[in-house]
Amino acid sequence: MPGLVVFGRRWAIGSDDFVLPGAFELFVRLVWWIGILVLYTVHKGQFNCPGGGLLHSYLLVLILLLASIICALSALVYISMQGTISNPGPRKSLPKVLYTRLLLYFPEFIWAVLGAVWVSDSSVHCEKTVINAIIWTVIASWVIIVFTIIGVLIVFDPLGGKKTLHLTDGGSRNLESSHSGQLLYNVKSSATRVWEKRIRLLCCCIVQDDDHRVAFTSIAELFRTYFSDTDLVPSDIAAGLILLHQEQDKMESCPKEPEEVLCHSPSSLVADDLDVELENAAHYMLFAAAAYGWPYYIYTNPFTALCKLKGDCCGNRPTDSDITGSDRHNFHFGSILNITGLQYRDFIHISFHNKIYEIPFFVALDHKKEAIVVAVRGTLSFEDILTDLSADCEDLTLEDVLENGFVHKGITQAATYIYRKLINDGILNQAFTIAPEYKLVIVGHSLGGGTASILAIMLRNSFPTLKCYAFSPPGGLLSKSLADYTKHFIVSVIVGKDLVARLSMPNMEDLKRRIVRIVANCNRPKYQILLRGCWYEVFGGDPDDFPTELDGRNQEALSQPLLAEESLMVHRSPSYNALEDESHQNSPPQYPHLYLPGKIIHIVEESSSRRLCSSDIKYAARWSNETVFSSILISPKMITDHMPDVVLKALNSLSQEQGECLSC
Repeated sequence: MPGLVVFGRRWAIGSDDFVLPGAFELFVRLVWWIGILVLYTVHKGQFNCPGGGLLHSYLLVLILLLASIICALSALVYISMQGTISNPGPRKSLPKVLYTRLLLYFPEFIWAVLGAVWVSDSSVHCEKTVINAIIWTVIASWVIIVFTIIGVLIVFDPLGGKKTLHLTDGGSRNLESSHSGQLLYNVKSSATRVWEKRIRLLCCCIVQDDDHRVAFTSIAELFRTYFSDTDLVPSDIAAGLILLHQEQDKMESCPKEPEEVLCHSPSSLVADDLDVELENAAHYMLFAAAAYGWPYYIYTNPFTALCKLKGDCCGNRPTDSDITGSDRHNFHFGSILNITGLQYRDFIHISFHNKIYEIPFFVALDHKKEAIVVAVRGTLSFEDILTDLSADCEDLTLEDVLENGFVHKGITQAATYIYRKLINDGILNQAFTIAPEYKLVIVGHSLGGGTASILAIMLRNSFPTLKCYAFSPPGGLLSKSLADYTKHFIVSVIVGKDLVARLSMPNMEDLKRRIVRIVANCNRPKYQILLRGCWYEVFGGDPDDFPTELDGRNQEALSQPLLAEESLMVHRSPSYNALEDESHQNSPPQYPHLYLPGKIIHIVEESSSRRLCSSDIKYAARWSNETVFSSILISPKMITDHMPDVVLKALNSLSQEQGECLSC
C-alpha cells in the first residue's frame, strides 16, 4: 500500500505494518505491567524505608503509564489488522492512534531517567527485590526507546518530505515550462543523490577513485529509475514475493500439456551433443570454481582446507613474475592447485588484482583436454558487486563482426581489461608458444561467466576454434543479435531457478508489475499473508489458496490495470509524482532486452530424497532457449541454485550418471 504519511511526510512503512511488532511489544508490556502490579501489591505496606515514598510514587505512576501504553498499543494493533494491502480505508484513523502512542514516549523517557537517578542514589536503602525490579524496569524502558529510535531511522524515507513541485490530479501540468523543468530536474537529482549516498555508505570500506564515483552515479540512477514509479513499502514486496511463490508452486503442480512435454524430447543427435557438452562442462566447472580461490575451497572443505593449505602452500610459492595482486600466505594459489589438481608448472599467469571493472583470472594448461584455459572469477567483493550493478547498455563494436549490438557495460569493461592483459602483455602468446596445438577455452561462473562470454566474442576472430563455458551467467548480458552469434562457440549452463540467470532490467520490471498486481488483488490482510507464508517456507505443505479479486475474471480483462494497481503505481508524495511524470516521457527504453549468451543447458531437479544428514538429488539436463529465462521465479532455491558448489554437484551427478549408463 502507499507509504504511511505522518508528520507531513511519507515513511517507508504501511499502516498495516504495526500488527506483528505491535503485538510483540504488547506482549512484553503486558508481562511487564503484571510483574510491576504484583510487585506493588506484595510490597504495598513496606515503603517505609529511606526513599520509599519516592519508590511508591514511581511504581504507581509506572503502572498507570504502562496501562495507557497497553491501551494505545491494543488500539494500534487492532486498527492495523483491518482492511487489506490495497484497501487502507478501515485504517484511516491509525495516524491519530500512532500520534497518541508516540506522545506516551515522552513521559516514559522522563520516568526512565527518574528511575535511573533513583537507582543510582546511595541514600536509598529499600528491599533488594524492589531495587532489582526498578533496575530491570529502567533497562527495559531504555531498550524499547533505543529500538524505537532505530526503527524510526530504518523507515525514514529521505524523499518522503513535501517538495516544491506539487501537481494535483485535476490541475494542468505544464512540464514544458522552464520552471517546471527545473523543479523536475531538482527532484530527479535529489532522488539520485539519496541512492548514491546509500551506495557510498555500503561501500565505505573500499578505496574510492574516479571509476567508483562514476559507478556510484550510474548505479544510483538505475535504482532511482526502477523505484520511481511504485509506492510499495518493503513489507508489501515481501508479501508479494510470498504470494508469487505460492502461486508459482500451484502452477507447477498442475499437469503439463502433452505438447509441452514432447517439445523437450531431443533427437538422438542432439542428445549425444548434450552428453558431450555436459562432460566438458563438468570438467571445466572445476576451473571456474577454482578461480574463487581460498573462500570457495574453505567453504566446500570446512574441516580439512586450512590444514591442507598450511601444509601445501609454502612449498609451492610462485615467483613474483608469475602472479599479480595480493595473495597473502599463498592461500589463493594453494586453493587453485588443490581444486584443479594441476601442477605449478601448468600455470602461465595468475592475477588476483581486484578493483572495479578489473577482476581476477588465471591462465593454465589443461593437459587432460589439451586446452589453454582462461578462468575468470565471479563476484566475491564489493568491487565485483559494483561491476555487476553497472548495468547500463553500451555498443560492442568489433572488426569483422556484423552482429554488433548492446552489451552489459560493467561486464564489458571487465572483459576489456582481461583482453588487454591477455593480448598486450603477451600472455596468450606465451601459452601457445608452450602448447601450440592446444585449443583455447574460456570459463567463468556468475560475473566470471558473463565476462568470459564477452571476452570470447572479443577473441573469436583471432582464435576461431575457441570455446567458452559460462556457468550461471547474468541474464541481461547480450542483445539478441549477439546472443545468436555466440551460439556457435559459447555454452551456458543454468541450474534450476537460478536468480542471476534471469536478472535483467526488463525481467525486474516484469517482477515489479507482478508483485503490484498480486498484492493489489489479494483480499487477505498483510499480516496473514506474512505469517502463513513464513509457515509455508519453513514447514512446507500445500500452497495457500488466497482468494483474490482476480478469481473468475477472463484473461482479456487482465490486460488492463486494475484500480488498486493504479493507486499503488501513482499514489505517492509530490516528489514521487514528479518522478512518475518524468518516467513516462522517456520514449526510448534505457534498458533494452538483453539475453543469455550461447546455447543454453538447463539442469533441473527431477526428484530428491532427504536423509538424516544429507539429501540425494537426481538431476536432468536439456537444451533450452532464452525465452525460458524471461521471467524471475520465486523460490528458496533461487539463490542456492546459483552457488558454484551446487552447479558443480549437478554437473558431476549428470556426468557420473552418464558414465554409469555407458558402462551398462
